[in-house]
Amino acid sequence: MKRLADVMHVAMNVLLVLAGLLLGLTASFFLTAVIYAKTGWEPHGLLALIINATFGFLLFGFGLAILGRLIRPKEHQFWTELMEAIRRISRGDFHVNIQPHFGDRNGSKQKKHPLHQLVIGINDMAANLKEMEELRQEFISNVSHEIGTPLTSISGFAKALKNEQLDQQQRQRYLTIIEEECARLSKLSDNLLKLAVLDSEQHPFQRSAYRLDKQLTAVILACEPQWAEKNIEMDVDAQAIMIAADEMLMSQVWMNLIHNAIKFTPDGGSISVAMSRSGDSVLVCIADSGAGIAEADLPRIFERFYKADKSRTRTAGGSGLGLSIVQKIVEMHQGSIAVSSKPGAGTQFTVTLPLESKR
Repeated sequence: MKRLADVMHVAMNVLLVLAGLLLGLTASFFLTAVIYAKTGWEPHGLLALIINATFGFLLFGFGLAILGRLIRPKEHQFWTELMEAIRRISRGDFHVNIQPHFGDRNGSKQKKHPLHQLVIGINDMAANLKEMEELRQEFISNVSHEIGTPLTSISGFAKALKNEQLDQQQRQRYLTIIEEECARLSKLSDNLLKLAVLDSEQHPFQRSAYRLDKQLTAVILACEPQWAEKNIEMDVDAQAIMIAADEMLMSQVWMNLIHNAIKFTPDGGSISVAMSRSGDSVLVCIADSGAGIAEADLPRIFERFYKADKSRTRTAGGSGLGLSIVQKIVEMHQGSIAVSSKPGAGTQFTVTLPLESKR
C-alpha cells in the first residue's frame, strides 16, 4: 500500500508538470495568434511551432518563478521557526510547540508530509523533556525537603542538649529523637541509592526458579513481631507455585508491601495475603483493613516522595519511596502492580508476575 501511494504521488507530480506545460503552450498559441493577426506576419509552420514552443516554455518557467517566490517565504519562515525551537530546547526552554503548515490542513496529506512528521517529533520531544524537567525539579525539591527536615530537627535538639540544666529524662528524650532522625536519614539515603541503581539498570539481576509461597511465608514470619504487637490477624492463602525471578529483589517487594500494610492497619485489624495462578502468571494480593486511600491520591500513589497521608507517613517514618521501589522491581520482571482502595475500607495491592522469564 505504501509503495502504491508513492507511485501515485510521483504520477500526480508528473501530471501537474504536464498540465503546467500544456497551459503554457496553450497560452503561447493564443498569444502568438493575436500577434500574428495584428502584425500580418504569417511565419512558416515549423517556425511558428518553434516560436510557440519557446514562448510556451518561457511562460511555464515564468509561472514557476512566481510560485517559487510565493512559496519560498513560507519555507524560510518554517526553517527559521524550526531552528529557533531547537535553540530554545538546547537552552533548556521546553515550552515549544511548532505548528505544521504543509499540504491540506484538514486532510491526510499534511500528516504524511515528511516535514510534518519532523515537526510532530520535535513537539513530542519538547513535551517529554518538559515533563522530565518538571519531575527532576520536583524530585530535587522533595529530596531537599526530606533531608532538610530531619537535619533541622537534629540541629535543634543538639543545641538544646548544650543546656546543662536539662534533666536526665529530657536529655534522653532528645537523644532518642536525634537517633530516630538519623535512622530516617540513613533509610532515605539507602532508598535513594536503590532507586538510582535500579534506574541505571546496572543492578545485578539474577533470575532463578524458586518457590514463591515459601518466600512470602518467610517474609510474613520475619514481620511477625510488628503485626503481633498490634494484635493484627494475619490470613495467608499461599499455594505452592514456582516462579522465575530475582529472589533478593522480590523479597524487597513483599517486605515493603507487608510493612506498609502493618503500618497503616490499626490495632486489632486484619491483613490477608493471597496467591493464585492465572494462566501463565501469578497474582499476589496483599489487603489490609486500614483507613484506605482517597480516590484523588490513587493515581499518584507510586510517584516518588508522594505521600497520600503526610502526617501519618511522617510519624511512621516513611519517605514516600517504598512503593516507587516496588513498582520499579515489578516492572523489571515484566510484571505489573495495581492498587484498589476506598477511605475506611482498607487497601489492596495486586502484583502480577509472569511464571517464566520473558526473554
